[in-house]
Amino acid sequence: MRRMVQAMLLTPAPKAKILAIFGIDMRTCHLITGGAGFIGSCHVLRTRAAGVPVVTVDKLTYAGNLDNLCSLANDTKHCFVQGDIGNDELMAHLMRTHQPTAVINFAAESHVDRSILDPDAFVRTNVLGTCALLRVTLDYWYNLPQDHREAFRFLHVSTDEVYGSLCLGDAPFTENTPYAPNSPYSASKAASDHLVRAFHETHGLPVLITNCSNNYGPRQFPEKLIPLIICHALERQTLPIYGKGDYIRDWLHVKDHCEAIDMVLRRGTVGRTYNVGGRAERTNLDVVHSICAALDRLRPHSDGPYAKLMAFVADRPGHDFRYAIDCTRIERELEWKPRHTFDQGIEDTVSWYLDNQAWAERARGGQYRDWIARQYAGYERVGE
Repeated sequence: MRRMVQAMLLTPAPKAKILAIFGIDMRTCHLITGGAGFIGSCHVLRTRAAGVPVVTVDKLTYAGNLDNLCSLANDTKHCFVQGDIGNDELMAHLMRTHQPTAVINFAAESHVDRSILDPDAFVRTNVLGTCALLRVTLDYWYNLPQDHREAFRFLHVSTDEVYGSLCLGDAPFTENTPYAPNSPYSASKAASDHLVRAFHETHGLPVLITNCSNNYGPRQFPEKLIPLIICHALERQTLPIYGKGDYIRDWLHVKDHCEAIDMVLRRGTVGRTYNVGGRAERTNLDVVHSICAALDRLRPHSDGPYAKLMAFVADRPGHDFRYAIDCTRIERELEWKPRHTFDQGIEDTVSWYLDNQAWAERARGGQYRDWIARQYAGYERVGE
């Protein structure tokens, strides 16, 4: 990307020079961390479509993808910086230079399977990184003029997994559900949520927290269930399903999620948490069947239905059985509701991957295929 700035090359510079380079309007700029990832990039694109200048920061680890932001390559109101939220000097420099009115934190390691193998990486980014970002933001906020301090917001994007696991018949998670994380990933996100809340209670930092259910949609890294199944199906590979496929998730289209984040940012009550869900509970097996049915309609194959490629694989350790979100608060207070039904959202998502197979192929480069081969080794065909 022409205007990407490597963090290692970004040195202190006069404010006017930075503005001349990036063209950022300092009165309304948003600083978005993790903005080259799946959900973060969707929010960056939405924010720019609304006319708000954006400084995007992303470390560009395996799931960060500049292809997600390629449509902004020549946008003079968007600046991309490759960097780590744990880099105090970098983040302080960006805040001083661009004077954001909001910081939206998407930056996180987010894959449960990877957290089981390497929990330290999740603690470094999700806990220590969030803490560092909060410290820098607090210092920046303290030094703003009073009217700017009152308008500023720090929004932290989190997950429903911090609440633990539900059984059939249990009431969905509310904002008052006690935290009970069961994986290194969800434990690290729970810790980051607590830190955000603590900075509000201790220092008065104007924070907001959103806890979302499982997202899906365009530009999702292909190791996650829905894009993984689509990509494997198109290559006539085995469609791996953990256990017997009876795990239940509440599915939320990424565009609905980003609309909710925008509404919370603009109208949410400071210090409050908002749960964001799609009201679309499905078992993993149901989800895979839906994808296969959509592919049968949109890209039928001479070898027959895609569903015959489904196979059960060894289960994930400590696999949470069910997540479900009660989004009454955001629906009542902010008048938000998901726009996408699950069936239409899946159809649209499958269509996007069919039209963007080159994107998926680039995203699956490097060590991705080795990871998939290790993670889903050994299977049995569905029905055998």
